[in-house]
Amino acid sequence: MKRVESRRVAVITGSTKGIGKAIARRLAQDGCDVVLNYHGDEDAVQVALREFEDLPVKAVAVKADVSVSAGASYLIETAISQLGSLDVLVNNVGPFLTRALYDTTDDEWRRTLDSNLSSAFYCSRAALRVMREKRAGSITNIGALNVEHSPIGVFEAPAYYIAKSGVIMLTRSLARSEAPWGIRVNAVNPGFIETETYGEYLAEDKAAWARMVPLGRLGTPDDVAEAVSYLASERARYVTGAILHVHGGLWV
Repeated sequence: MKRVESRRVAVITGSTKGIGKAIARRLAQDGCDVVLNYHGDEDAVQVALREFEDLPVKAVAVKADVSVSAGASYLIETAISQLGSLDVLVNNVGPFLTRALYDTTDDEWRRTLDSNLSSAFYCSRAALRVMREKRAGSITNIGALNVEHSPIGVFEAPAYYIAKSGVIMLTRSLARSEAPWGIRVNAVNPGFIETETYGEYLAEDKAAWARMVPLGRLGTPDDVAEAVSYLASERARYVTGAILHVHGGLWV
C-alpha cells in the first residue's frame, strides 16, 4: 500500500504484544508512524510488524532495554533518526510480579521498579529534550488499577503496585513542569485486562473476575488503546495531568 506521509511519530515501549501492541496499532490507525520497542522475543517482533503492513504508515522495531538510561536514550535517538521526529511517547513496558514483599528478592525488587517506573522516567526525560525544542508533544504513562486509591493486589504484588504508584506521581509532576512547553502528560490505569501475561493471572476463574466488574466483563487491550488514542490526539488538547481509569467501573 502506498504510504501517506504521517504528521506524527509515536514511540511505544514494550509494544510487540498485549496492550503495547494494541496501542501501537491504534495510533497507526490514527495516522502515526510508530516505533515498536522490545527487548527479548525476536519472533514476536516479526509477527507484530506484519500487523502493520495493511496501514499506510511506517512501522519500525527498535530493540532497547528501557529500564536503563542508555537503552531509553538509544530508543528515542533511533526513533528520531529513522522517522525524523517524535510527537507521542507511550510508556507501557512493565512486567507484573506476583510476590509477597517478604518473598521478593533484591533482584526482583530492582527489576520491577526499573522496568515499570525508571523506564518511564528515562524515556520521558529523553523525549522531553526533543519535545521541548518543538514546544509540543504528548506523553501517556500506563499505570495500574486505581493505584492511587485502592489497596487491591498490594499484598500479592507490592513491588509492582509501588512502582505503578510512582508512575502516577511522575505523570502529575511532568504535567505541571512541561505544560509551559506545550507538552501534555497523562496516564491510563487499566483494570482487569486479558493479555498474554496478565491473562494467566486471571485464567483460573475468569467468570469470577468478570463478576467483580460493574460492566460485567474483562477488558481487552483495545479498550486501553482507545483511551491512549484519545489522550495522544488533538481531541485532548486541553487535557494534561489526567488519570483515566479503564476498568469497567471498579471502585468508582
